[in-house]
Amino acid sequence: MTTKSVTISLSPSVVSSPIAKCVQLATQYASKVYMEHDNRKVNAKSIMGMMALGVEQGKEIIVSAEGADEQKAVADIVSFLTQA
Repeated sequence: MTTKSVTISLSPSVVSSPIAKCVQLATQYASKVYMEHDNRKVNAKSIMGMMALGVEQGKEIIVSAEGADEQKAVADIVSFLTQA
C-alpha cells in the first residue's frame, strides 16, 4: 500500500468541480484508491463518498492506494490536489 499526506491547494481556476475531477482521476487506476480526513476513510472512486468526506481548500488529507498501479495513482492524485 502506498500512502501520502497532502494539504489541498487547488486554485479555483483549475477546475470547477474538484471532487468530480478527483473521482474521474481515481477511476483511471486498477488499484483501490482511498482518501482519509478526520478519521473517515472513503473510496476515492465514489462520488457520494468523496462528497461526504467534506474536504476543502487548505485541509490535510491522506491519499492511499493498493494494487498494481498504486504508486502512480497516489502520485497523480496528489499532483492534482496541489495544483496552484
